[in-house]
Amino acid sequence: MTYKLAFTTCPNDTFSFDAMVNHRLIDNGLDWDLQMHDIEQLNEKAIQTEFDVVKISVALYPFIQDDYQILTAGAALGFGCGPLVIAKEQFEKADLKNKSVLLPGKYTTAHLLFSIFAPEVRNKSFKVFSEIQNDVVSGEVNAGVIIHENRFTYKDIGLHCLQDLGNYWEEKTKLPIPLGCIAVKRSLSDDEKQLINNRLSKSVSMALKNPDLSKAYVSKYAQEMDEDVQRQHIELYVNDFSIDLGERGKEAVLTLLNYGAELGILPALHQKELFIK
Repeated sequence: MTYKLAFTTCPNDTFSFDAMVNHRLIDNGLDWDLQMHDIEQLNEKAIQTEFDVVKISVALYPFIQDDYQILTAGAALGFGCGPLVIAKEQFEKADLKNKSVLLPGKYTTAHLLFSIFAPEVRNKSFKVFSEIQNDVVSGEVNAGVIIHENRFTYKDIGLHCLQDLGNYWEEKTKLPIPLGCIAVKRSLSDDEKQLINNRLSKSVSMALKNPDLSKAYVSKYAQEMDEDVQRQHIELYVNDFSIDLGERGKEAVLTLLNYGAELGILPALHQKELFIK
């Protein structure tokens, strides 16, 4: 059976999916029609239900809950891995309301976290995450919210961190920050969903136990990224929660989504079965 699958070119995704899509596992007949896009492109395509299995921002999920459930494998969730609010000069949070802020996408968890942190900010715009730092440096905007590998490089170009949104969330809730997850179409059978989930969980486990196996695949899509940055990226976003969310991970996802709904930022959850059985 061939399934339409999509994830990003970021090292954490290529690392996690390598064994599954490159047939390092006994796949029980699973095959993949694979596409790779930026996370906000994936969010927008998920709204159009283009894929059977797709990486999304956790914050997107309420918008697609009628069509998708969440796998318990493949998530990007943890401590100390949240988005950063950065600027050329240090200034107080109270000053943000008068600043222009660039974010990596309307439906990203970074946008949701920033909206929880600074709901008074109205001058917001959106751009591909990899271009945000440069626009802050050039003065196109006063501040930006960065994700992924930019967390490791912003200081090198003279930028300052105004707020670690992951730390803000962790201090507020004592929970890990749920950034991304894998959505699967509700229309697939429970057996299909479970089989896909098991394959992905085993794929992540294999990558963590044998990181060199996925090295070529990761590097293929991260050619402009230093190898050390690739490694840091993977270590930051791939962990035990990526193998299985568990009850703690599910609690983190539900807490974030319910919090967003209570503040009127996200639609309320109305589907009872968010996660696959």
